[in-house]
Amino acid sequence: MDPSAKNLYGSNMSVIETYNLFGEYADLPDVVHCETIEVRSALHNWELKPHRHGRLHQFLILDTGQADGRFDQAEVTLVPGTVSNVPTGCVHSYVFTPGSTGWVVTVASEVLDEWLAEGEGLRPLLARPAQIDLNDRIRAVTEAIFAEHEGRAFGRAHALRAQVALLAGLVARSIAEARPTERSADSTLQRRFEALVEAHFTEHLAVKEYANRLAVTPTHLSRVMRQATGQPASAVIEERVIREARRNLAYSNLSVSEIGYALGYQDPAHFSRVFSRATGVSPRAFRQQIEARSPSRTK
Repeated sequence: MDPSAKNLYGSNMSVIETYNLFGEYADLPDVVHCETIEVRSALHNWELKPHRHGRLHQFLILDTGQADGRFDQAEVTLVPGTVSNVPTGCVHSYVFTPGSTGWVVTVASEVLDEWLAEGEGLRPLLARPAQIDLNDRIRAVTEAIFAEHEGRAFGRAHALRAQVALLAGLVARSIAEARPTERSADSTLQRRFEALVEAHFTEHLAVKEYANRLAVTPTHLSRVMRQATGQPASAVIEERVIREARRNLAYSNLSVSEIGYALGYQDPAHFSRVFSRATGVSPRAFRQQIEARSPSRTK
């Protein structure tokens, strides 16, 4: 088991659970994992509590019934015919109406990443949680994936890889059609920078340091990121830190000071100032807002 899964920051307090499949820590044993919504949800009284997947990407398709879902800080009501794109690291939860039906397709993020060619624009669209309408092609591909997964025919793994790649492409296409202004360039430099930020965001490296590691100038790096995301490189770095802070304030019992230390701040007051400037509220006030909206949140 990944030691970070149960004890993300070395604290013995409650933190965000990081699972592979919900409630499980074993590695994904197959090319793809296929499971109906009702199989796992019924085991947990139709409620899947806040968690995230450290190395998995999921597509959840609600066919019948309804669910109240949360994806990071966005609260969404899922109705029949909703497809949810759940990227790696997204904290999510569901409360389904009993008897809801649908499908969940889970793929290792490293495997999915191999299919997302540079320059095609799929990667940034799939990197953020999104809900789209189910269409006939997505339904047909999902049903084909489940049928192939249940069988043991020759070429099964190859067929599954191709079908899941098609599903990812169709979901990304629907996201792009629904939100055309969110499409962005998927340059090699952008991808390399985002990977570095993911690995080092708690170290608070300056844009200059990232640029040096990428063998470009800070000006060029910020220009590329502004074109791709609408934000300079410095804002991308801060956004990643703030996103992690919001997740932990919302879904863990770590104190504000502990969260600040875990995110690389030596002075909790400095962390509070940075968070307040970025979000408009203090960490403590942000947590109180979350608790006010979720009175049943486990303390």
